[in-house]
Amino acid sequence: MMIHKSRFAPSPTGNLHLGNARTALFSWLAVRKVGGAFVLRLEDTDQERSLGHYGDRVLEDLRWLGLDWDEGPDCGGPFAPYRQMERLSLYGEFFDRLQAAGNAYPCFCTAEDLEKERQMQLAAGRPPRYSGRCRELGNAGRSRFLEAGCRPTLRFAVPRSGNLRVQDLVWGERNFSLADTGDFVIRRSDGTPAFLFANAVDDALMGIDLVLRGEDHLSNTPRQILVLEALALPAPQYGHLPLLVAQDGQPLSKRHGAASLRDLRARGYLPAALCNYLGHLGHHYPDEEWREMAGLVQDFSLGGISRSPARFDWSQLHYWQSRAIREMDEGALQDWLSPHLTGVVPPALLTGFLGAIRENILLPPDAVEWAGRCFGFPFPEPEVQAALAAVGSAFWEAAEAAFVTCPEDFPGWTRKLAAVSGQRGRNLYLPLRLALTGVEHGPELAALVPLLGPQRVRERLHAAAAHSSNSPA
Repeated sequence: MMIHKSRFAPSPTGNLHLGNARTALFSWLAVRKVGGAFVLRLEDTDQERSLGHYGDRVLEDLRWLGLDWDEGPDCGGPFAPYRQMERLSLYGEFFDRLQAAGNAYPCFCTAEDLEKERQMQLAAGRPPRYSGRCRELGNAGRSRFLEAGCRPTLRFAVPRSGNLRVQDLVWGERNFSLADTGDFVIRRSDGTPAFLFANAVDDALMGIDLVLRGEDHLSNTPRQILVLEALALPAPQYGHLPLLVAQDGQPLSKRHGAASLRDLRARGYLPAALCNYLGHLGHHYPDEEWREMAGLVQDFSLGGISRSPARFDWSQLHYWQSRAIREMDEGALQDWLSPHLTGVVPPALLTGFLGAIRENILLPPDAVEWAGRCFGFPFPEPEVQAALAAVGSAFWEAAEAAFVTCPEDFPGWTRKLAAVSGQRGRNLYLPLRLALTGVEHGPELAALVPLLGPQRVRERLHAAAAHSSNSPA
């Protein structure tokens, strides 16, 4: 199977959701694997819902994810333009060819007519599809409708019998009964092309030979192949990806906490984490190891795409986010977090602070929280105060006295405290962690104590002793 060019062709009617982002990534990985070209095309013929700023956001979000393209709305290319509303003049010739060959006809049925027909078919236990009644109108009948001011749609005349076999790159051979397909609209009454028509024609004109898309587009595929065959245009190879679903098996939606790619970006998720997660979501890699983009390309395979629904799991996304943070170099880590920490973390301590918390954060708010715990006063919570008081004032007095003797030697300090207090392990380190950070878990104390500095450490140990002294007997 030869692949030369793939594409991603979203409708700019909203922010990119994760399912679309995964489709874009798979399409990009597949064609980059063979050194082919990638095309970005905006299918904006739905003028009521296609808003200009959504198209701009598509470009921004894909760039942020790490994808590039060889042809597109912003960079042009040999088959420009790459926005469908700017290509309307190209489609007229193909509509005319279909009508002249008897492969398309005007349909004057109203929305009310079609709904009545649909209800009658359902009541009779038949699957709803267009009956094709306008297909039999002669010239005289069509003239009467036109003289009355009716504006027809244009329907493709599907053969009344036979089957169409389609080789799906994910599912294998699929068979479609033409008798069950029904004549479908290829041009709306306002003259704009229907999605499935413009989508197929543009793929052919632009030389697209690989189309990956969600399986919700499966019913479009036989219709598009019929159109292309009637126009003697080449059809691409199609692969239909199982849809992205929530853990309960239902379509991923806002009620599951699903977010758009833009939302995740705003929250602080890293593009490398998203690429690794989405790359493994419904695709089998040889192992679960971290991959840079080049590695994702190298090990991607169309044969590795699963036929099972891909289940979105926040814990898995968080796993890849933590891996991405560990893989970042110091400069990238600072670029990511320093805008959130300006005015909170002393500049001279920023590198050490980020190194200390790297293993304990997922998102920028986590870093902000640890900045507050280190450089603010972190533990007003009553339960923390009670825990400190329960340790007893003798421990805190010994801790402060031992610290004064070696304020820059954490191992030496804890050894002295252990010798004086008789506490070891958790009984020693948990109280210190609570006193210094206000929480039971977090970065290594040996890394945090130098950041806090001797004055803050003494102040917090002294505060812990005060809680013990003030607690009820």
